[in-house]
Amino acid sequence: MLHLKVFTNNGQQSAVEKPWRDQKWNEEYMSVMRQSLETYKPNRRPNVGTANILLLGQIGAGKSSFFNTVNSIFRGKITSQACIGSFGHSVTLKYRQYRIIYRRFSLCDTRGFEEDAAVDAQELLFILDGNVPDRYQFNPMVPFTYHTPGYIKNPALENKIHCVAFVIDGSTVDEMSDKILKQLKDLQITVNQRGLPQIVLLTKVDKICPDVKVDVTRTFTSSAFCSAVGRVANIMGLPRARVLPVKNWTGGWK
Repeated sequence: MLHLKVFTNNGQQSAVEKPWRDQKWNEEYMSVMRQSLETYKPNRRPNVGTANILLLGQIGAGKSSFFNTVNSIFRGKITSQACIGSFGHSVTLKYRQYRIIYRRFSLCDTRGFEEDAAVDAQELLFILDGNVPDRYQFNPMVPFTYHTPGYIKNPALENKIHCVAFVIDGSTVDEMSDKILKQLKDLQITVNQRGLPQIVLLTKVDKICPDVKVDVTRTFTSSAFCSAVGRVANIMGLPRARVLPVKNWTGGWK
C-alpha cells in the first residue's frame, strides 16, 4: 500500500495524498452498491433467504445506531426503530432480529457488554446457534439456558447467525481498559468456535479526525483514521480490509 505522507506545521501526520483504501463517492457507484445489496442472495444456500449478521460490541459503540442508519437509507427516511442512547448501561435489553433491505439481511442486535457486565459465553453460543428467539428479554442475573421459555430446540440454518460484526468506537480504541479488551477477545474466541466470518465496524469516524467530521469523503485520506484501522486490525487479529469505517446518522430528525 503506497501513499505519500503529508505533515502539518507541528510535525504531526494529518493526511495522505493517495487514499489508503480505494473508495468511490459518486452517485453512480452508490447506486450500483445499493442495487447489489437489494438483489443479494446467499451462495449455495437454497434454503437460506436472509443473511443473519450479529452485532457485538461495548455499550455506546453504536450497534443500534448502525441498524437505524442502514434502515433509514433503504426506507428513504430517518427512522429510529432501535432504541439508542448514551446511558451508563446497555440501552438494548432485548435480542432483536431486524429484517432489512427487502428481507435480504437481518441485523441481530444484542445487549452491549460493560467493564463489569460481560456477555455470557454460553448465552452467545445459543444466539449463534439460533436457539434464542426474537425479542428475548436479557437478564444478566439469569442467563439463557436450554430450559428458558422460548428456547428453539432444533433451529434451521436460516435461523442461525451467518456473520458477526464487532462494533468498536474508533474514538476510544486507545482508551479501552484491559477488562474490555479481554471481553472483546473472549467473545471472538467464542465466535471462532463456530467458524463464522467476522468484520469490524469502526464507528464515530468524525471523532477520530477533524477533517472527516467536516467531510466524510476524507476518511480514506486521513492518516489518523488509517492508524486507527491498523490498531483495531492488530487487536482483533483480522486483515485491515475487514475493518470498515462507519459514520452513523445521529443528527436528529431532519
